[in-house]
Amino acid sequence: MSEVRLADLTTLRVGGPARSFVRAATEDELIAAVAAADDAGEPVLLVAGGSNLLVADEGFAGTVIQVATAGVAVGSVDGQVEVAVQAGVIWDEFVARAVAEGWSGIEALSGIPGAVGSTPIQNVGAYGQEVSATISEVKVWDRRLRGIRRFTGEECSFGYRHSRFKADPSRFVVLEVNFRLENSELGQPVRYAELARTLGLEVGERAPLADIRDAVLRLRSGKGMVLDAADHDTWSAGSFFTNPLLAPEQAAALPDAAPRYAQPDGTVKTSAAWLIENAGFGKGFALTPDAAASLSTKHTLALTNRGSAGAEEVLELARAVRDGVERAFGVRLVNEPVLVGCTL
Repeated sequence: MSEVRLADLTTLRVGGPARSFVRAATEDELIAAVAAADDAGEPVLLVAGGSNLLVADEGFAGTVIQVATAGVAVGSVDGQVEVAVQAGVIWDEFVARAVAEGWSGIEALSGIPGAVGSTPIQNVGAYGQEVSATISEVKVWDRRLRGIRRFTGEECSFGYRHSRFKADPSRFVVLEVNFRLENSELGQPVRYAELARTLGLEVGERAPLADIRDAVLRLRSGKGMVLDAADHDTWSAGSFFTNPLLAPEQAAALPDAAPRYAQPDGTVKTSAAWLIENAGFGKGFALTPDAAASLSTKHTLALTNRGSAGAEEVLELARAVRDGVERAFGVRLVNEPVLVGCTL
């Protein structure tokens, strides 16, 4: 058993030891580490930013591979910037560079924790933007075919917090992501009402990249969604539950005040945070006064580690919230973080 604890590699700061641990600093090292574990029949857990993982207190009985690859290559295609980013690059560092360089398209995704390689898996999105809108290609190692493959953005089967990589999680290892961004000092049209209000804009108007980034960081900080070691509200995996996509009749059965957003596929999206709050789980909710896990005091979608929580304490809280929402509204919430060695 290695001395590496998953609690030290994840933003929830929960998780026991890895049986073995490899740090891969180059693409070749990453492929070699995965291939060696596969040849040995060894389970593999890939960790980069660790922002979307809840790992069991018993740890991981296999090889943990830390994706620490680095590098950004900049080119031009059809008048746009084409940026190839290694999987281990910290996402917000890349966003900060894009804003500084005048590359428009990902500015509203500022402050999101984790690494670039994770973004296409979840089709990461916030404040009206999703990475799928700018991803032109994803380079992967196919563990089944044992070779490198490249998927265009259209071939990634992106959906709400979903992709072909998430649908087949044990098959693909993201090596590099290519983004196609606009050369502009202005951000893309602001589509999210809260962000537009913060900027003093109408929905659909544009603002300077730096202004959008600053506004998003302020909004996220106010919700405990920007990592800060001194703030236990940020000891989380971000939003623990995805916003439900409901059949029209399910959405119609919700109280009149419940948010409803019609989707192109005919479903209706509602707000997980609204459901949680209106099922009786307010900010800071905990199962007991001295519980080591609670909802964030700033945002009800985040389940947080108050300093000494284990995986089971986080899961008990998650079950209570999920089951309470289902009793109140007949909607079963789905967890967004990947559960490793534990179940909800």
